Amino acid sequence: MDKLVSHTARINDELARYGVKFGIYKNNLFHERLFPFDAIARVIPKKDWDLLEKGLVQRVDALNAFLRDVYGKRQIVKDGIVPEDFIFSCPGYLPQCDGITPPKGVYSHISGIDLVLGRDGTWYVLEDNLRIPSGASYPLIARGITRRCSPGTFRDNAIVDNRGYGEMLNKVFNHVNRGGINVVFTPGRYNAAYFEHSYLAEQTGAVLADAGELYVENERLYYRSYEGNVQVGALYRRISDEYLDPNCFLPESVIGIPNLMAAYRAGNVAIINAPGNGIADDKGIYYFVPKMVEYYLGETPLLKNAPTYLPFYEEDLAYTLEHLDSLVIKDTAEAGGYGVIFGNSLDEAGLADMAEQIKANPRRWITQEVIDFEELETYMAGERVMRKADLRAFVLTGSKTMVWPSGLTRYAREEGNSIVNSSQGGGFKDTWVLSR
Repeated sequence: MDKLVSHTARINDELARYGVKFGIYKNNLFHERLFPFDAIARVIPKKDWDLLEKGLVQRVDALNAFLRDVYGKRQIVKDGIVPEDFIFSCPGYLPQCDGITPPKGVYSHISGIDLVLGRDGTWYVLEDNLRIPSGASYPLIARGITRRCSPGTFRDNAIVDNRGYGEMLNKVFNHVNRGGINVVFTPGRYNAAYFEHSYLAEQTGAVLADAGELYVENERLYYRSYEGNVQVGALYRRISDEYLDPNCFLPESVIGIPNLMAAYRAGNVAIINAPGNGIADDKGIYYFVPKMVEYYLGETPLLKNAPTYLPFYEEDLAYTLEHLDSLVIKDTAEAGGYGVIFGNSLDEAGLADMAEQIKANPRRWITQEVIDFEELETYMAGERVMRKADLRAFVLTGSKTMVWPSGLTRYAREEGNSIVNSSQGGGFKDTWVLSR
């Protein structure tokens, strides 16, 4: 590890040369930044990973079952496990997707599950990302560069090789492909994760295309190539639901494909991940995921949620208002680290205002106990310091559900900060899963 630390500047220079950046589009302005890399990797022992792997497979299988149900018979609502109001008030629920079963019944082909390791040694799931989870490319390319800087580090230690992500992703594409080529569908250069779109297209052998290169005819999706038009069988979309098809969602979208949903509804193309998945990664629905594991799989959940309260329920509302100054408050309409408020950071007037907002619209908020999660050693400004860190695990579902033996470890760059998202100024580390 010390040798890698000595190469920190060189590794970051290489990442910059390859264009490993992320972008933020907010308030009509686009800002692109380098994503700082720390060479001190997170290390996960084999026995810890074995538990994580089983728990992640279990959780994603339950979430896929929930999506099949909620856009089908809604038995979980009829049985009183999830309130009906909670489904239809969720902004991620898309009535346009009702009755559509995607190829092979897979909704979330690529799931990004965010976890933290508590100081009590327990892994807690903070969020399920089932729409367009990003970030796998960063540890992939960073591992390649660090392997070149210090090959002995990876030869002499029992670190599981993470280079199989592209092959795993390609297997998922091919499992659901309806006949045709695989395409990574990008909104273009100014998307926050454009680097990743091009990188994953290269890793999987898929075609990288934007809306101008794709069209629908007779309920089939085609790619305009130099050699003629080619049918698309699987579309890995990196575009939000509302922009996918101007004839079905936002009519003003200029980055979508007209009539894409007609081709999808006809079963002629697989969309990865399926439109409508936002219902399953809503921060309010998150509360019910352990119940989904029990309901759909008949199993005890192996991974825990952070202790969470739904002000939607009177009992949870009363608890939230009584303990507001010690809880984390999350706006279910926000993502990327936005809309997260620590009650202990608010003064008396701020707490009173927050309480009124929650009472006025309890469905909009969840509250959680503050988890004292681990800090990882991090090399910054020439010294080793401790910083809070999380882990985004990538779970891929094709013929079976698989967990990539790596992940994106994000860390906060400010001391004491618990918000690690790249959009909030965080950096990233490699994640070493040990094979023994």
